[in-house]
Amino acid sequence: MVTMRKLLALVYGVVVYGLFGLTWLYFVGFLGGFAVPKGVDSGAVAPLPEALAIDLGCLALFFAHHSVMARPRAKRAIARFVPPAVERSTYVLVASLAIVLLMAMWRPLPQIVWQAGGAVRVVVLVVFWAGVVVSLAGSHMLDGLELFGVRQVLANFRGRAVPSTPFRTPGLYRLVRLPMMTGLLMTFWAAPTMTQGRLLLAAAMSVYILAAVKCREERDLRRAFGAEYERYQREVPMLLPVRRPRR
Repeated sequence: MVTMRKLLALVYGVVVYGLFGLTWLYFVGFLGGFAVPKGVDSGAVAPLPEALAIDLGCLALFFAHHSVMARPRAKRAIARFVPPAVERSTYVLVASLAIVLLMAMWRPLPQIVWQAGGAVRVVVLVVFWAGVVVSLAGSHMLDGLELFGVRQVLANFRGRAVPSTPFRTPGLYRLVRLPMMTGLLMTFWAAPTMTQGRLLLAAAMSVYILAAVKCREERDLRRAFGAEYERYQREVPMLLPVRRPRR
């Protein structure tokens, strides 16, 4: 039986999914410096100490959300106030708001570190857009609806349990274990004009991605899939599609 609570949960999950999509599109423009009112290198230039304090503070808030809300203890605490069906959607909502705050508060550091021109610029832009496509494809090849909370609210609306996800390696997952992260790294670093501000953002995001993958994500995958994932780790590289020679 469909209740108003289930209907509201479904609407909430779908709206959050749409909000995340719009936020991601804006973030692509924010990085690339096009089609958005404010990019990573635009806006009022503040004194260096102030700009660093604001930028690093926004990054720390973004990282804290991803680190804290993803932990089992935090999930149990959130479950006291949020129904299980919308727990993932709530995580996605807070992540979207953290990105929005980062983009809104970001202070540019416009000094140029490197600048590419001619054919090199074209190649770098191709890598940038390839990274956008790879990250989107990687996030949806397994089950993007579950990753962003839509599968959960749909199952709740229909009165069914969310089916367990079997271990599989479609498409890009045969080349690297974490294609979404590979795409994000490509997008962060493929900058025809790399300013100090974008370099700060790229470096901080890259360090966090590598730390989170090593310390949390792959550990959770090993716990979920056991020997099957351990064998996958040995056979497929993590981020770069370069296989190590077998001993």
